[in-house]
Amino acid sequence: MLDHVFIDAIGALRTALELAMLERQAVEERFTTDALTGDTRWDTSYILPGESVPASVQADVSMQWPTWSQTAYRGWHLTGELSDVPELELEVVFRLQGLVVPPELDEVLVRLPPTSPTIGGGELERSGGPTVEISWDDDLDANETAVEVSYAGAVPLHIDVLADGNRLDELLGVAGGWISSTLVSLSDL
Repeated sequence: MLDHVFIDAIGALRTALELAMLERQAVEERFTTDALTGDTRWDTSYILPGESVPASVQADVSMQWPTWSQTAYRGWHLTGELSDVPELELEVVFRLQGLVVPPELDEVLVRLPPTSPTIGGGELERSGGPTVEISWDDDLDANETAVEVSYAGAVPLHIDVLADGNRLDELLGVAGGWISSTLVSLSDL
């Protein structure tokens, strides 16, 4: 059995998203480790219940455990003292897709505030403006449009969280409600 704070954080975030009534797209889930840097990453996608695949709105969620956080965590485990506060790097990309007509981008952004609610003492910041993707048919007529807006930030893991893994549920629980309500708001477009 693998017992590690990053595995526990994945479980806590997955629980938060499922408690928010979102459906996981298992085929989209990946767990990777960068052989050169040692960073570990988990990527997944969630949609609103009952959506067809591909869904009209989805949230692509990525969480990364950098090597330096692993070093700080291991040091705390061995000495009981925390030299640096380890962090989870969290990114959420909201995607509207399969749109026949491109939406007014200001209507999209008004539903997406500049920052997320506080998640574990930090906020995820919206990374600039939206990205628009247009696919064309053979006659070079616009066929479908997709719009993506991403948020990124760090979630610090202080000693109280490292000492009690159940605190991760509280720490990451806010993310599930925020992602779910944002998907609902975007689906109204």
